[in-house]
This record gives sequence, C-alpha cells and structure tokens, in this order.
Amino acid sequence: MATQAESPKTASMAEKVSGLRAKRAELELGGGKNRIEKQHDSGKLSARERVAKLVDKESFEEIGLFARHRATYFGMAEKDLPADGVVTGCATIDGRLVHLASQDFTVAGGAAGETHSNKVADMMVMSLKTGSPFIFINDSGGARVQEGIDSLAGYARVFYNNVMLSGTVPQISLICGPCAGGAAYSPALTDFVIQTQQGRMFITGPQVIKQVTGEVVSAEELGGPQSQMNNSGVVHLIARNDEEAIQLCRRLLSFMPSNNLEDPPRMPFNSKIRSDSQMNDAIPADPKIAYDVRAVISRVVDNQDFLEIQPGFAANIVIGFGRLEGRPVGIVANQPCVLAGALDIDASDKSARFVRFCNAFSIPLLTFVDVPGFLPGVEQERGGIIRHGAKLLFAYSASTVPKITVVLRKAYGGAYIAMCSKGLGADRVVAWPTAEIAVMGAEGAAEIVFRREIDTADDREGRRNELVNAYRDTFANPYVAAGRRLVDDIIEPAETRKYLAGALESLHTKRELRPQKKHGLIPL
Repeated sequence: MATQAESPKTASMAEKVSGLRAKRAELELGGGKNRIEKQHDSGKLSARERVAKLVDKESFEEIGLFARHRATYFGMAEKDLPADGVVTGCATIDGRLVHLASQDFTVAGGAAGETHSNKVADMMVMSLKTGSPFIFINDSGGARVQEGIDSLAGYARVFYNNVMLSGTVPQISLICGPCAGGAAYSPALTDFVIQTQQGRMFITGPQVIKQVTGEVVSAEELGGPQSQMNNSGVVHLIARNDEEAIQLCRRLLSFMPSNNLEDPPRMPFNSKIRSDSQMNDAIPADPKIAYDVRAVISRVVDNQDFLEIQPGFAANIVIGFGRLEGRPVGIVANQPCVLAGALDIDASDKSARFVRFCNAFSIPLLTFVDVPGFLPGVEQERGGIIRHGAKLLFAYSASTVPKITVVLRKAYGGAYIAMCSKGLGADRVVAWPTAEIAVMGAEGAAEIVFRREIDTADDREGRRNELVNAYRDTFANPYVAAGRRLVDDIIEPAETRKYLAGALESLHTKRELRPQKKHGLIPL
C-alpha cells in the first residue's frame, strides 16, 4: 500500500498559472517569430498587430485562443495550429463595442477550415446579439483543402451570417493579403471593403485563367486593389498598407451607428453657420463647362471633411460620407467632369447600393444634381441600363430617412427623376438659380417641339437658334418647377450650407410608415 509520501505530487496554483502563461505566449506567437518576420518583410503586419492597432488600447478580449481543429486526414492529426489560424474576439473602437476576426497568415497560410470558420461565424452571431459592428481582416490562402467539405461548410456558415447581419449591424472587410476562391464572397456580402496594396482578391487566380483560356494575366492586374475597385467595383477604399487600412476602417465607423436601432453618432460642432460667398462662384456660368462637384460638397460639410467611397469606380457619380452640424450624412452627387455627370449602368449600381446602406442605418441623404440624362448608346442598352437605372429609382423611393436634394444645374429627363426628385419622396428639393429642370436640353427639345417651324423657315438655322433660346428661356431656370411645387425653394448658393443644416434639423425626427410586406423586389 502506497504511503502518503509516495503519492503523486500535485502542481501548485503558481505552477499552473506559470504553465498557462507559457501556453498563451506560445499560441499568441502564431506561426512563430520567423514567419512573423516574413510578414513584415512583405509589408504586412501580423494578425495580432492589426487587431492591436485597430482597437482601443487594452480593450481586446480574445475568444477562442485555445480552439483546435478536429481534422485527421493527410497528417492533420499531428498538426497543432495556434488559434486555428484566426484571432477572434471583441473590443472597443472610440469607446464603442465591435466584434472582429483577423486571419493569421503565419499559421498554415491562414487557410480556413471548419473550426477557423466557426470561430469567425461565432463572432458574427455575437455582433448580432449585442448590436455591434463586425470587422473581418482577411489574409488567407483560401479553404483548408485537407478538411475537404468541412471547410466548405464553414464558409457557408460565414456567408449565411453575413446575410443575417446585413442591414442590422455594419460589416467592414479589410483585405490585407490573399483572399481567394470562395472566401472572396464574404467580403462581397459586407457593406464596405478596404483593400491594401498587398491584398489580392479573386475567385480563380491567374494560373487557372491561363489553363482555361490561355490568357496571361498577373495577380496584380486580376486581383489587385485598383482592378477590384476600378473594374469590378467590389472594393470601396484603397489603402497603401495595413496601417492606413486600419485608419480608414476607424474613420468609416465614425459615421455609422453601431446598429440599425441607434441614431448615427453626432460630433461636437460650431453652431454658427455663416454665408459662404465663394459658393456663388462654385460652378461655371456656361452650362457646357465642366467642374468638380467635390468642390461644392467640401464647402457644405463640416470642416470640409468628406470621405469619398469608391472614387475609382463609376467616377461620373460621387458618393461618400460627411457631417453637417455634427450629424453624419450620406452624399450622392453627379460628377460633371466625368461623362458630363450622366448616369450609366455602373453609376446606377454604385449609388443605389449606397442609398440602401444609408437608409438601413438611419443616415440622412443629401443629393446634388447636375445630370444631362442617362448615358445613351448601344452598349448601355444591351448591358441593361433600364434594369440598372431602375435600381436607383427603387433605392430612393424605398428610403425613409430624411432626403434633401439640391439641383445645381442640369436636371434632365428620367435621370432628373432618378436623382431623388420630389416624386421619389424627397422631403426637401431646392435649386440654385442656375438650375435647368426639363425633359431634355434646349437644343434637342427645340428639334422636337418646333420641327415644323424650323423646317419651313427661310432661315432655318436662324429660326432654330431663336426657338432654342425661347425654350431655354422657358425651362433653363428653376422657376417653372418651383411654380409646380416640384422645387420647394430657390436659394442663393452662398446659403446652401445654412439651408441644409436647418432642413436637417427639422427633419431629423422624421417617421414614415410603409405598407407591410416581407421585402420589396428591387430589379437586381
């Protein structure tokens, strides 16, 4: 019989705590110092460094550090992958709760398996339960092929929760490395995608394209940030590196509420708004001369602080966030220096999606109009400009947030309607004296209205010019529309900021009831 002296020694609490600390330190190193150094050499931060820079100091609470995969095929049983290749948890940003996931490329290339994806999905569920934004930092080689269909099932759970969170809490994706294959669909389901110059996002990759089509294309050309913004429109903001991407994410969040039941955060502001005489010269007197509408926007928002979204995609429309007397606003504006500000397929999609985001999170909409119409052409017609343009009509009509429209210059045809006209539910429509609100431009209209008079005139060109001027005198001003109450007021440009601030103040308690239904059917 064993004596008491021969009993196994029980480790003291101090020894257990020491062992815990050692284990945590080992796991927090991810793939190890050498692999972290390789991350740095490639211009990237590690997964934990990204989290530390994103959130408020010492606010991060990690969840799932000791998580481990259960795969056994292809030698996986012997592989210990720290945190299963993804850092997950909650923290605060500017004092507000967020949930997040940051893929660790130093651990098996950040490959996503069952446990990896379930950790991400669990954070998404917690975002929904707590009404907090979800941030996903992507840096992964794709699905963990050793786990087969289990890895695909994990992806599916992430996608499903992307949809559950949609319109309930803001979702932001950061692409800080590779994001390939099915994994690319999760960022596409989120509200905003920020990609660094080191990021690469694509479904199949250059090698597969070469094998299938014979076309030679580089990873940068296919999946780089410029390609994914300018060509595909998937990316919303481009950052030079991880640090800039993190700052953009923090800035973006500052304009948004934490969830759809809260109002957007209001910042301190200077209540004394003065007239801005320089606005009277903001646009050229000649309606044929282009200008940059961002010069107008910057003079309207607080501190000229305007965060433009997707500047490289469909540049004929400008969208982004600003503040007016501290209140966040979403801004949509035609850009006359690109395609004369005409609406095309991409511009319609870009602005409709933004309008729907703002409506989902109670962010008021300011619309600046200078639009000659929808872009004509065979390519646009075959590409479905009718269907895509209808998305913008649908988005504005379905929106119940305060909607204020300013007609700067041209407002012609169906595009005038699509840019949040009174008929689409705009709460306030004001016009500058330079506004031209009509079915079409004077030259085209005169050819239709006065065709017989022009054809029978002895001096056809002279009579044509005379009738064009007559049509322009009638409609190349905002007074007819104001007479029909399609314009609420005609204001001096210098008073624009003051007027919009007052209108927003009076509309911020707006409530609008709509017919009960499961959801509308936007023409996708």
